[in-house]
Amino acid sequence: MTAYLCPRCKTNRSRFNKLEQKVTSIKMDPESGEVMSIMGEGEMDPFHMEYRGPDYRIQCATCGEIADEETFIQFARSHPRGS
Repeated sequence: MTAYLCPRCKTNRSRFNKLEQKVTSIKMDPESGEVMSIMGEGEMDPFHMEYRGPDYRIQCATCGEIADEETFIQFARSHPRGS
C-alpha cells in the first residue's frame, strides 16, 4: 500500500478511514421530494447520467478531512518524512 499524508492537518500519516461509495440512482418528484423510482445498473433513462466517481474515498481519522485517495498519496510524496 502507498503511504498517505493528510493535506489538511499535515501530521497524520497513520490513521485513516476508507469510505466505500455505494451508489443508488433515484428519480425524485421535484415538488414533494418523494422518491419515484430507484434504478439498478443498466436501467438508466436517457437523461440520467451514471455515477462516474471513485469507488471509495479516504478520511483522515485525526481531523476528518475527506478526499480522493490520490490527494493523500500525492501530499505524502511531496512531503517525505524527515524533510
